[in-house]
Amino acid sequence: MDTLNRFFGINAAGSTVKREILAGLTTFITMCYLLAVVPGMLTHTGLSFGDAFVSTVWITVIATLVMGLWANFPVAVAPGLGISAFFSFMVCGPMGYSWQTGFAAVLVSGVIFAILTFTKIRQLIINSVPAAMKAAIPAGIGLFIAFIGMKNCGLIVSDPSTFVALGKMTSPPVYLTLLCVILIGVLIAKNVTGAMILGMAAVTALGFLTGASPAPDLAKGFSEPLHFFPSTTFLQLDFSGLMQHSMITVLFTLCFVDLFDNLGTLIGVCSKAGYIQKDGTIHGIDRALMADSVGTICSGLLGCTTATTYLESVSGVSAGGRTGLTALTVAVLFALSLFLAPVLALVPVYATSAALIIVGAMMLGTLKSVRWDDFTDALPAFLTVITMPLTFNIATGLGIGFISFFLLKLLSGRRAEVNVTLGVLAALFVVSFALR
Repeated sequence: MDTLNRFFGINAAGSTVKREILAGLTTFITMCYLLAVVPGMLTHTGLSFGDAFVSTVWITVIATLVMGLWANFPVAVAPGLGISAFFSFMVCGPMGYSWQTGFAAVLVSGVIFAILTFTKIRQLIINSVPAAMKAAIPAGIGLFIAFIGMKNCGLIVSDPSTFVALGKMTSPPVYLTLLCVILIGVLIAKNVTGAMILGMAAVTALGFLTGASPAPDLAKGFSEPLHFFPSTTFLQLDFSGLMQHSMITVLFTLCFVDLFDNLGTLIGVCSKAGYIQKDGTIHGIDRALMADSVGTICSGLLGCTTATTYLESVSGVSAGGRTGLTALTVAVLFALSLFLAPVLALVPVYATSAALIIVGAMMLGTLKSVRWDDFTDALPAFLTVITMPLTFNIATGLGIGFISFFLLKLLSGRRAEVNVTLGVLAALFVVSFALR
């Protein structure tokens, strides 16, 4: 314990080893669904589920270990869902590229990320984000997370007339999610350690007892051959396709979207963890940014999609995680999932959905620092917060926020409150939106 404390600086961060491990477990539980979703999407490219599953696990383990052991951040890194969908259903779909060429593009984008990080350009971008946007970004992510939770459990459903509508309240996933939200809320209000884990475990058990969720067939799962390495995809890269003109769009999308998804998520997580300094900078952000660069390079080599900081890391931070031990715990648990994959089915959707809703509520607290009496701050903050969940895209919310902030300050005669970097970002987002 003393060794862990010294290496990670746990006491100095105001935490404990037990709390860090519980936080890591919380993060793992809320994001382990990606082990089914990401490989499932990659099978549409012609990959086998087994290879896609193993490569997803290894990328998550490697990138999260870098984040925990080197950057000492309580943040998990894994193949991104949005990027995986773009890769599977666009790059290897209508655009006609093979997965071998796609993974070559992922590798190149990872190298670009590393160069931008090493040259401090990514850090410059993050440090140039104004205070109002730093407050709005985590709140917007909070609404986005809560929206995902409500959608996953069926509390919110699509509607042809109103776009979204209330789901069937008598559906077990819906009422069990709401029950879990209330239970976790009560435990948090009473300052119970591990409130989210306890609430999720209790409602999971209730779901099994009432028959809302069938217990998985563990015997059948463990009888299958263990698969430890993505032998089919390892180093299977085709760089010849990178010479095609349309590959510019692919590389631009991989770099641009992931850059700002990471930006938004890191700012949100760091804000919740108290990592943002009084001058708006984030200590150690260069190492944290290098973690997803390393992960993305490894993704190209092993055969997976771009690695990105995961929103669900906020659940671990909300549970008290403050150091890299939280990330180390997440990495270890994902590594163990190679052996215990059937056990992941024990956590039903209503338990993870409830955790996401709770985390979303917690993240809205950052809005109190927005100067709401200054409309040049208030309007961009509002637009950032509202567009993230409504467009189902963090980068879109960031773009609209940056553009509106820059224009409002500039046209209001307050040029001193904006900088060149912010202007460049706003211009890049204008170009990005125009090319859609």
